[in-house]
Amino acid sequence: MESGFPSRDTYLRHFNPRGFLEKYYNFGSRHSVENQILRHLLTNLFKIFFPGGAEGDQVDIGSGPNIYQLLSVCLDFTQAHQGKSTMQELEKWLKKEPGTFDQSPMVTYVCDLEGNRVKGLGKEGKLRQVVTQVMKHDVTQSQALSGVPLSPADCLLSTLCLQAASLDLLACHAALRSLRSLLKPGGFLVLGDALKSSYNTVFEQRFSIFSLAPEAVEAATKEAGYTIEQFEVISQSYSSTTSDNEGLFSLVGQKPGRSE
Repeated sequence: MESGFPSRDTYLRHFNPRGFLEKYYNFGSRHSVENQILRHLLTNLFKIFFPGGAEGDQVDIGSGPNIYQLLSVCLDFTQAHQGKSTMQELEKWLKKEPGTFDQSPMVTYVCDLEGNRVKGLGKEGKLRQVVTQVMKHDVTQSQALSGVPLSPADCLLSTLCLQAASLDLLACHAALRSLRSLLKPGGFLVLGDALKSSYNTVFEQRFSIFSLAPEAVEAATKEAGYTIEQFEVISQSYSSTTSDNEGLFSLVGQKPGRSE
């Protein structure tokens, strides 16, 4: 079944957090496209954050019911605030509830990248310690965290969110400006997403989405007031049953000014 550009509520109504984790983040098949992309994401975040590339308070926006995006930052950040629209599955993992999705293969992979300075259970414990808040969010609003009081952060991380949340280029610009308001002067924005995708599939439901080209990402980031410190594009794409993307990008931008 195919739909036009979905509203946030429509998207969430068709989104199954547990099924999403099992399809894209289980490390079950070492040769699947999804796991190749996941390994790239984990390795890229490791290169950006390790060792000690940034520290302080960090906010994660829109990355779904995942922990992978925080694994390389949790040892160097004092707090992590996650703005999640799929909160229940994540909170189950944080509380170590029975039947929680097993994220340990990803944790082990990142520990290996880091030279095992901290073992898996120690890293999981540290991450549970630094995630101090899980909040609803909407990057299409001028206040992405719906007015929840939160001090500006040293780093903001958002993976595989920007394209799905943006109905057009103007919405993409607005989302980046909204995220900028959450950063301290001198703070860093870390983005990762698919490129040139016209649809994605949430199980049986296929949604049309805004096709985002690399030139548009760079232009929108600069227009929103960031200095681009790093921009990388890879050719890896998802299977056609999931998306028709043409590669993925990672970006590190900095808000002007000096961090306190």
